[in-house]
Amino acid sequence: MTDHTIDVETPLKFAYWVPNVSGGLVVSTIEQRTNWEFEYNRKLARIAEDAGFEYALTQTRYAASYGADKQHEATSFSLALLGATERLKVISAVHPGMWHPGVLAKFIITADHLSGGRAAVNIVSGWLKDEFVNFGLEWLEHDERYVRTEEFINALRGLWTQQGYSQSGKYYNIKDFTLNPAPLDIPGRAHPEIFFGGNSTAAQAAAGRTADWYFSNGRDLEPFKDNIRGVLAAAQDGRKAPQAPRFGLNGFVIARDTEKEAQDTLREIIAKAHKPAVEGFAAAVKEAGQSTKDGKGMWEDSTFEDLVQYNDGFRTKLIGTPEQIATRIVEYKKIGVNLFLTGYLHFQEEVEQFGREVLPIVRELEADLARKNGTELNTDLLPITVPSSASGLETAGVR
Repeated sequence: MTDHTIDVETPLKFAYWVPNVSGGLVVSTIEQRTNWEFEYNRKLARIAEDAGFEYALTQTRYAASYGADKQHEATSFSLALLGATERLKVISAVHPGMWHPGVLAKFIITADHLSGGRAAVNIVSGWLKDEFVNFGLEWLEHDERYVRTEEFINALRGLWTQQGYSQSGKYYNIKDFTLNPAPLDIPGRAHPEIFFGGNSTAAQAAAGRTADWYFSNGRDLEPFKDNIRGVLAAAQDGRKAPQAPRFGLNGFVIARDTEKEAQDTLREIIAKAHKPAVEGFAAAVKEAGQSTKDGKGMWEDSTFEDLVQYNDGFRTKLIGTPEQIATRIVEYKKIGVNLFLTGYLHFQEEVEQFGREVLPIVRELEADLARKNGTELNTDLLPITVPSSASGLETAGVR
């Protein structure tokens, strides 16, 4: 693994999954005090940015999946959240094949100007065949989807950074095109950030060559080291973007007063799993994972229990007391993780709790880690936080 991924001076960044989908983030009948509609999400976004979260990721899905029957469209929902916040960066998940890169590039430029430079995208190659086929769109096999995705990202970056941009490819041909205005000129940012995810070899290669951020489903420490190696190897061989990608990891957080309480909550989530929905999701994603040339796609070794959280969030093991979770988080920083994308049962209460109880311990541990490596944590890069009492939330019952 390449040492430059281990950045002990820069504080870890934290994001949360926007629950713009009904049913919450676990496919279970356990109580989830979370709502998919805008008013709930507007309040959540404000809580999150006050608690020290820097990003939110709005999910994309068109056909009902994993037991959810309602979902708001990601880009429009993200734009509304940007308008409701002051500091939070909102990432819209989008599918190549459903968007033309020029149309998306123009949309994000407008969102960037409206939000003061806080718009970002997460490029999702797409695994749910019915969404494409039933819309009458071309369906590509696994590795070919990443060929299209790579062209899509190159087009985004080119249209955002060049005048008279041209690109000739298998899927996109752009001739001498200029988008005005350009994205905002933000210090330290070449253009709106491009996130991209997938566990397969093809996904890692595409991310290494093109993305600003590589996202992964939940992974234990050793397996995620392998992902990092794969992405960095591709970056060294054929990187088209100026800086090496940074690394984000999904994790479902269950923070309780005792480890037993946290583990009991996990067991209850799984015991109350919506079995038909989880099994249906498992069948669809197993087919997607096995369609790779080397059988290493996302979810290829996920168990039923893993898939109750549909992005393998339990596997990151952010489950226990605040101290245990913070310690685990910093262990991931030591292998190169730069950002955590988190999910919760009760988003408003638990995002606030995370900011109040977990993040301060993370920052102490990060400062210790930096000193042990002969440097200091760059506290100038820490996000603004607001005391939790400002939100007026009742957190009784979360603990």
